[in-house]
Amino acid sequence: MKYTVLLLASLVLTGSPAFAAERSPRKKNQPTQTDAYYAAYEAEQAAAIAAAVAAALGTDSQPVAADDAPETEEPAPVNDITLGLTAVQADSLLAVWNERLHNDSFTDFFDRYIGVDSLLDHTDNTAPDSLYAGRLRALVSPIPLAYNEIVKDRIHLYVGKQRELTSRILGKSQYYFPFIEEELIKAEMPIELRAMPIIESALISTATSRAGAVGLWQFMPSTGKNYGLEINSLVDERRDPLRSTQAAVRYLRDLYNLYGDWTLAIAAYNCGPGNVNKAIARSGTADKSHSFWDIYYYLPRETRGYVPAFIGATYAYAYHRQHNIDFHETPIPIAVDTIRVNRLLHFGQIASTIDLPIETLRQLNPQYKLDIIPATTKTYTLVLPQRNIAQYIAHEQEIHAKDSTYLKEYMNPVNLNKKLKEGLGGTTYVVKKGDTLGGIARRYHVTVAQLMRWNGIRNAKALRIGQRLRVG
Repeated sequence: MKYTVLLLASLVLTGSPAFAAERSPRKKNQPTQTDAYYAAYEAEQAAAIAAAVAAALGTDSQPVAADDAPETEEPAPVNDITLGLTAVQADSLLAVWNERLHNDSFTDFFDRYIGVDSLLDHTDNTAPDSLYAGRLRALVSPIPLAYNEIVKDRIHLYVGKQRELTSRILGKSQYYFPFIEEELIKAEMPIELRAMPIIESALISTATSRAGAVGLWQFMPSTGKNYGLEINSLVDERRDPLRSTQAAVRYLRDLYNLYGDWTLAIAAYNCGPGNVNKAIARSGTADKSHSFWDIYYYLPRETRGYVPAFIGATYAYAYHRQHNIDFHETPIPIAVDTIRVNRLLHFGQIASTIDLPIETLRQLNPQYKLDIIPATTKTYTLVLPQRNIAQYIAHEQEIHAKDSTYLKEYMNPVNLNKKLKEGLGGTTYVVKKGDTLGGIARRYHVTVAQLMRWNGIRNAKALRIGQRLRVG
């Protein structure tokens, strides 16, 4: 038994993909933030695994010399898949394993398929056009990744002026891109379309535009409902990362079937097929083969920059290393699993019962606008960190027993209307020590002027700790 558990733990510690050992070492002159992050990460995970194994074996982590070991009978083998671990220990070990595999696959993609080209790295805007054009050609995509001065400006924006934003997006992409890529693969669509929510929302699941578009993919209410998303007072699936991705994939497939060109499908996603049709008619290319660049000057101003921004974001994601951009630590738990909920449930019931902050529940389940899962006539999905799945199941009855405490205020129509007005105002942020309005604006991809207008702030420096701000 103990040897089986130790073997599983050793697999976790060395659980990178089989081809990781063949990986070419990355050329570098000095350790980067990424290297430091992984060193700390591996040390932390090794300690967690040692603790899990020690707990599973019922011993401390100190080895016992063979001569000093007491002579006891070998316990009967455990004939189940849990290997003798408790449910919580098994979840913890599985989470460590999944996180390790996930992080290894993320870095391995850039090691194996992007690499470091033979030209010198350029961290400013002095790189020759041939460098950018060659790198885009090397990505070999079904979507034409053209290079010109317009695209060049967008590339410079992502790897230059907005490199800090690119770093945050890279961190978030480790959570969002795996299931976005999975949905694109299932639909047999180009993987490069994963860059679209970068330009739509900067990978902010609760992002809200002035026009009322919401979520990673910035669906308007009518389009979201047309593609099967639930949108009501308590649930907005435009904010559900997975459900909105599934809807966006179907919408993009329909647009591609309409035009037969991915650049036109991407443009139509931004401004609508009606505006693209008008641009085609005005350009005189209605009876010819056409692309985004053929109708560029006939499109709305915002859409003219949309496809170039898509190409720029695709470039920045693939070649961030060549511009010395490190990714931020992922702000969302990577190893997650789902629970089906068939009763009315408030996040507070969960957070007050098991070791799980309510902010984490909101991060993983942004579609529930008022922290309520309204599972009265149908079941809903609750996403939890892998480490907390067994804990939730073990305390499920206790969690549901608190419904009268946490849901009573919502049973009163007056209270519900008040909460709805607060909830419909968008995402809120509680000011902490050291926060500045500029820093909060950068974090949520908005402007200082917007924050001041939304919150009635006259003096940008007059923030107070604990103050609640609308940030989206």
